[in-house]
Amino acid sequence: MKENKTKPDIRFKGFTDDWEQRKLSEVLISLQNNTLSRVNLMSETGVAKNVHYGDVLIKFGDVLDVSKEKLPMISDESILKKYKASFLQNGDVIVADTAEDSSVGKCSEIIGLNDEIVLSGLHTIPYRPVEKFASGYLGYYLNSSAYHNQLIPLMQGIKVMSISKSAMQNTYIIYPKLEEEQAKIGQYFSQLDNLITLHQRECNQLKELKKTMLKKMFPRDGSNIPEVRFAGFTDDWEQRKLRDEAIEILAGGDINKEKTVENGKYPIYANALTNDGIVGYYDDYYRVTAPAVTVTGRGEVGYAKARMTHFTPVVRLLAVCSNHDCYFLENAINNHKVVVESTGVPQLTVPQLSSYNIFFPANGKEEVRIGKYFHTLDNLITLHQRELEILKNLKKTCLKRMFI
Repeated sequence: MKENKTKPDIRFKGFTDDWEQRKLSEVLISLQNNTLSRVNLMSETGVAKNVHYGDVLIKFGDVLDVSKEKLPMISDESILKKYKASFLQNGDVIVADTAEDSSVGKCSEIIGLNDEIVLSGLHTIPYRPVEKFASGYLGYYLNSSAYHNQLIPLMQGIKVMSISKSAMQNTYIIYPKLEEEQAKIGQYFSQLDNLITLHQRECNQLKELKKTMLKKMFPRDGSNIPEVRFAGFTDDWEQRKLRDEAIEILAGGDINKEKTVENGKYPIYANALTNDGIVGYYDDYYRVTAPAVTVTGRGEVGYAKARMTHFTPVVRLLAVCSNHDCYFLENAINNHKVVVESTGVPQLTVPQLSSYNIFFPANGKEEVRIGKYFHTLDNLITLHQRELEILKNLKKTCLKRMFI
């Protein structure tokens, strides 16, 4: 039995009854899945739609709206007769019984089904509720840690993890007796998912826009003018070596651990891209005067970032000091084809970075406009990424506290 907890930590106002706890075998009945692999499925036409376990694990969310998602098709008509008793209905839940990690057991609840024939595919366990549940409740509950933690000790395998139908039979499903409370929970998480999808879409669109504009706003293919320009600028651009435009190009050194502090005035940047590359601070010392640009020498080689605070770079991080607009230079370097030295591990050195051929506008004002444009795009991308993280963390917390 699960712990003797009868109510969740967080609950919608007006609901006070204890929740019901029953074995999965008493709440859900299993249907039959087919064993068709990807190669046996069609992309466009067929007699039935198929839900593949790989899509449940990676592509589909807690709730799968079959009217909106593009599903692979089954073309073999004999399948219809064989699995007629297992045609899926709204409210059915499809569990992926195999995965390469502990995500095994991830599921999707079916909604949006009208007249289509939908079947549960390879490495899945399809379930149908014995009694009616409000839309979304089972999908979100079965993916919550409250339920999924029951599956972890039941998983088998080393390289590939799996869980059996018989093992799942004795797990417990806990739910509010009132369908109204179930519905409010399902609607709440659905709204969160919609917001997450919205910010993810906005973020992806902005990233694609930036990728496109990097190609169009810098000269390419032998041209000395970009395809897209701000109004009022017509002069040819000039290609010059980065070393000829830089005040200094330097490589980072070792950290003076005796002088590092937890939250000082001047950041110490490393080659890492996480946490903005900050690995510490100095209070009374810095090596590079801002504004300047850092460029990664290892890992994601050649990634440039404008820095507006005096800083110290450490090993494998390069820095460029110049009189050019930093945001422009950041994107000009990122738009350059990376050429690296490799004696085992690819790396970008000061001499190689210094030899970069960079196009510069004849008018410094155009440079500033371009830098500001891309900096604004980056800020918007960061904003949506931050909102995404907040929403995902909120969902994760609520999945823990709104279920038992």
